[in-house]
Amino acid sequence: MNKRVVAGVVFAAIALALAGAGVFELGVRRGMQAVPRDAPSASAAAAVSQSPAEGEAATRRHIEAGLKAGDVDPVNGRRILYYHDPMAPTQRFERPAKSPFMDMLLVPVYEGASGDDARIAVSPRIRQNLGIRTATVVEGTLALQVSAVGAIAFSERDQAVVQARATGYVERLFVRATLDRVAKGQPLAELYVPDWVAAQEEYLSVRRMQGSDLGAIVDGARQRMRQAGMGDEQIRVVESSGRVHPRTTLVAPVGGVVVELAAREGMTVMPGAMLFRISGLDTVWANAEVPESQAAWLRPGAKVQAKSPAVPGATFDGKVQALLPEVNPATRTLKARMELANAGGRLAPGMFVTMTFTDTPAAKALVVPSEAVIQTGKRTVVLLAEDDGRFRPVDVEAGIESGGKTEIKRGLAAGQRVVVSSQFLIDSEASLRGLESRLNAEPAAPAASAAARYAGEGKVEAIAPDALTISHAPIAALQWPAMTMEFRLPPGGLPGGLAVGDRIHFEFAMASDGARLVSVHPLASPHGAHASGSAR
Repeated sequence: MNKRVVAGVVFAAIALALAGAGVFELGVRRGMQAVPRDAPSASAAAAVSQSPAEGEAATRRHIEAGLKAGDVDPVNGRRILYYHDPMAPTQRFERPAKSPFMDMLLVPVYEGASGDDARIAVSPRIRQNLGIRTATVVEGTLALQVSAVGAIAFSERDQAVVQARATGYVERLFVRATLDRVAKGQPLAELYVPDWVAAQEEYLSVRRMQGSDLGAIVDGARQRMRQAGMGDEQIRVVESSGRVHPRTTLVAPVGGVVVELAAREGMTVMPGAMLFRISGLDTVWANAEVPESQAAWLRPGAKVQAKSPAVPGATFDGKVQALLPEVNPATRTLKARMELANAGGRLAPGMFVTMTFTDTPAAKALVVPSEAVIQTGKRTVVLLAEDDGRFRPVDVEAGIESGGKTEIKRGLAAGQRVVVSSQFLIDSEASLRGLESRLNAEPAAPAASAAARYAGEGKVEAIAPDALTISHAPIAALQWPAMTMEFRLPPGGLPGGLAVGDRIHFEFAMASDGARLVSVHPLASPHGAHASGSAR
């Protein structure tokens, strides 16, 4: 037996065995190669409603019957959506005709087919191979979480100032350095006030006087001690002891840290001079830099938790005290002021802290996993899972995101199921099949005059009321070979005197209804006379 015949028989036997084992599935389209039956390719994700041969046969019927997009096919009773070339599915045509791209007829796309405008069908086997997962749209509340970093600062609302109330001399200083910790009531300095001596002696002299009508005089002497800067407690000491007390001890009005020290032993102080400024440590401020895109989610009073690497394992609770009306132009951040409880005074000014803001909205909302939401730059889309393995993209309005969940304000209903994995594999099938509602669907196609233009030369083969048939040379920009095809007429019509057989130079653009002429320039008439004209 001839070796070629033997080899052919062996190859046929192997192919039949593989096909019988279900290893390969032969494609029905022209030029399609055999692919593994279980290969999880995106192009296999949808059931083909009709083969190209069936589509071309249907197109021939439509041409004979004069059908177009919008009509109902009397054979199958389904409405025709449009015609397209399976090799260039994004271009749609209203009427059946020969494809301007390939040597084949356009094929119809019917309403309700697996390749219709908004849905694509995926078989259970392919869904399993692609690992498509879905989740249910539920109603719930999201705890809004915004993270930021900041630094600890003294709380300006918890500060106290110690001043001199009269002219005197600092005889003794008990606190000698800034940032020393002090307790409430702790002595700070001892002053000698000469002006108090005269006022106190006058008061004591009046009290030693005898008489029944001395009350007004005594009150006047007491008022002069107050005017000299003495407090009620110091006046009581003079009254109870009956002696002059020209010295006074200044004490800390609050506990905290001495952040400013202006007193030194032996110096003279004037009335109103600030000697000490003390900041409390029971509460501190944390100034956070919040991105301006997240600042809208914060509000005064919102809860905040802070952690610092200087105090490992500790969490400090607080609240948002204020959002300062100033944006850093370099970092595009807004400063938020937090008030943190500082138990034990462990947070010190300048410490670095990380903060998490938590605020739970009162109203419930629809919630989906964040991985189900796709931001294309033009749309916010989720892929909705419907019955019988069909999917369709839905435009939604997303709200806050927290903990891997995203709020959906518009576009979905509770109980629906959304795809949370393999969305772009399904979208790639939508691209191959020319679906209008793709995830990255562009806006409606612009008019032919605004689209990209292509030029060519050819011969007029036929003139119809709405089309011009041209046999043209190859068009390199579109990688078209020389062919005869139909072009839609330009908006302004054809040049006067154009006839079948004329040589023309033409420009065209690809529109939703096929190739549409933009301008036509006759090169020569059948009689050899050059003609000129254009339609734009």
